[in-house]
Amino acid sequence: MPLISSAYRSPWLLSNGYVQSILPTLTRKLADEHLQRERIPTDDGDFLDLDWSRCGSDTLIIVSHGLEGHSRRPYVLGTLREANRRGWDGLAWNFRSCGGDMNLQPRMYHSGATDDLHRVVSYAVTQGYCRIHLVGYSMGGNLSLVYCGREAQLLPAEVKSVAAFSVPCDLEASAWQLAKPQNRIFMWKFLGDLREKIEHKARMFPHLISVDGFSSIRNFKQFDDRYTAPMHGFADAEDYWHQSASGRYLQQIRLPALLVNAENDPFLSPSCYPRSFAAGSDTFTLEIPASGGHVGFILRSADQTYWMEQRAMDFVAVHNAEADVAEAQRRAVNCE
Repeated sequence: MPLISSAYRSPWLLSNGYVQSILPTLTRKLADEHLQRERIPTDDGDFLDLDWSRCGSDTLIIVSHGLEGHSRRPYVLGTLREANRRGWDGLAWNFRSCGGDMNLQPRMYHSGATDDLHRVVSYAVTQGYCRIHLVGYSMGGNLSLVYCGREAQLLPAEVKSVAAFSVPCDLEASAWQLAKPQNRIFMWKFLGDLREKIEHKARMFPHLISVDGFSSIRNFKQFDDRYTAPMHGFADAEDYWHQSASGRYLQQIRLPALLVNAENDPFLSPSCYPRSFAAGSDTFTLEIPASGGHVGFILRSADQTYWMEQRAMDFVAVHNAEADVAEAQRRAVNCE
């Protein structure tokens, strides 16, 4: 399924990519009191925090948040709400260090940490879900695509599709895109949030991690060289970016996949729009709305529903129905 035209149209006066990227964080508020928190252990003595939004379905939507996000961000809550409206259960998981409590190991999270996503998916399978669909935003979208491509042989049969929005498919190019002067406010915010976590880790592991000189860090190249790479077993920032960029794994994805990147996303480089690959693929769909910003895609609606969660669930609906047909065909064959 190739590059397709997009039905999304931004509201009047809200077509600017920066406005679309910033406004939802400032103005969108959704309820989260209904979420049920569960903590599951990891095999390295750590934990992952999961937030469930159940309605009694055997279909589950697993949502992965973005860099320095968490399961209670409006775009995550909006996706869980839309899943429930369609009659499906939702699960939003928190990357290590993102759920409100600092994780126990020196490592935190990164764009290619597919072991943790696999752990969440495998746990969901044990809970009886027979159809699982992955939805990811920004870093979470990259992680979801890397998981479905690089780890295709590990993927449980229950995983039926993946949808990803605002994805930095080329991590290196996107890191330098964010380092540009016009994106200084975003870089400042990311590094500020990350500094708080590094300071916490330095108190936990003073023999391994230090914040000395952190104030001199101005971009992700410097941060990833000093922290992400050594904390997670990479040689340097370039090695981390290369091994963890979803763009190099798209051709290995075997299940239906949707990538939606707005043309005016201020975080993304031109290499994050794999047009030629999509044009020749039978399973990968690329959609490039003219507007939408980074994890924006605002709609004017009384209940603050946004387009991207509707688009994600429309994609799930198609492939959930296909899974229903395939299951019915298998049952019919077994009965003959």
